[in-house]
Amino acid sequence: MFPERFSNLPAYAFPRLRALLDAHPAGGPVRHMTIGEPKHPFPDWVAGIIARESGGFGQYPPNDGTPELRAAITGWLQRRYGVTLDPDTQVMPLNGTREGLYNACMALVPEQKAGGTPLILMPNPFYQVYMIGAISVLAEPVFVPATRETGYLPDYAGLPADVLNRVAAAYICSPANPQGAVASRAYWTDLIALAEKYDFQIFADECYSEIYRGDAPVGALDVAASVGAHPDRVVVFHSLSKRSNLPGLRSGFVAGGAASIARMKQLRAYAGAPLPLPLQRAAEAVWTDEAHVTENRALYAEKYIVADQVFAGINSYQGPEAGFFLWLPVDDGEEATLKAWRETGVRVLPGAYLGRDTDQGNPGRGYIRVAMVAPMDETRDGLIALRDCIYG
Repeated sequence: MFPERFSNLPAYAFPRLRALLDAHPAGGPVRHMTIGEPKHPFPDWVAGIIARESGGFGQYPPNDGTPELRAAITGWLQRRYGVTLDPDTQVMPLNGTREGLYNACMALVPEQKAGGTPLILMPNPFYQVYMIGAISVLAEPVFVPATRETGYLPDYAGLPADVLNRVAAAYICSPANPQGAVASRAYWTDLIALAEKYDFQIFADECYSEIYRGDAPVGALDVAASVGAHPDRVVVFHSLSKRSNLPGLRSGFVAGGAASIARMKQLRAYAGAPLPLPLQRAAEAVWTDEAHVTENRALYAEKYIVADQVFAGINSYQGPEAGFFLWLPVDDGEEATLKAWRETGVRVLPGAYLGRDTDQGNPGRGYIRVAMVAPMDETRDGLIALRDCIYG
């Protein structure tokens, strides 16, 4: 009666966390450092735009996004990455990037590759929608370790040729969730060359691209253009959730070659849910403003410094290059998470819940993920409590 393809999925990360912790009392003031939900203020003028445009809730929104929103997106891509895209054919607004990351598989992954079941590569640990997208189109997900030894990015080039010949798509997240690693220009160049050689697409999840320390992360579209890759080789995904502290706006976009975007638009026309018109109007303004992004990034820069100070002297500690998570090494992620909750009241996430068990093990098992999204004082107190509990 029900499909079997989802029957062996583990429980999602946060129900698993509740099952692990909720039977035990908190050992101190409860501090939530699990989910990556930004708590910094979003621009105060956003609410005014939505109110002003509220009459738009009485209309079906344009499926492909308003011309103004598409222009705002391509304008941002030009300013940020120096790439020029056609707003009518090469971008589509999304109802959050998760929609696009899932529907990329539905719209773009073929039924067969090299005469067999297509493979979809993804880092391990990973954002769970990658796996569900692969399973939904009856492709085979291939979990490639992203560990300290590989710079916390997957080494897709190290896979055997018989595997690479069957690859239809490869997900990559840069800056990486959960580790905060950033793909260099050389990494992107090599990955794009690999995709060109074995004829697969790259689904580049860049939703953390505007939270970084040091230089701004390189973008996949920028590198693809510079090396003259096939126009549809790279498909990128961005969001206002992290960049602008607007996770509830559910506004993101997908950009890439005209053929890829046309297929995603066609799927959206039959089975999608475009962003309500007042929210599109707000997004138009948010993509054109950088002042609030700079302010937001400065707040995270302070948290990077605090984290480095709190964990100074702990040899296993490695601060993130970007994003707002700490990926802290521990003996056992579940044990450390339970200990922290019972002794301090700090809630973190076991790294194994973001990974997948394979013959090589689960690369997240020896880690916890800590979200630095709360106000500064709460973040500092939580990090100190974790340090003293786990490393003291």
